[in-house]
Amino acid sequence: MESSKVAAKSDQHLNITPLDKEARTVLPTAEAAVHLNRAAQTLRIWACKENGPIRPVRINGRLGWRVSDLLQLVEG
Repeated sequence: MESSKVAAKSDQHLNITPLDKEARTVLPTAEAAVHLNRAAQTLRIWACKENGPIRPVRINGRLGWRVSDLLQLVEG
C-alpha cells in the first residue's frame, strides 16, 4: 500500500501536457503511464515481455513511448 502512495505522489510532480497538444514525438515511461492510467512498472513489463498493446522505442538504453501510439490506444 505504501508503494502506491509513493507512485501517486511522484505522478503529481510531473507536468503533463495533453497528448493532442504534445510537441514531443516520444514520452518517457512515467508520463506515458499517466496518460494510460497505468503504473509505470506496467509499461516496463510490457516492454520486457513484449506483450503489451504498444511497444516502446529504446533511446540510449531508456524506454520511450511514441505519442502516436499512445493516442491510438487512448482513443481506441
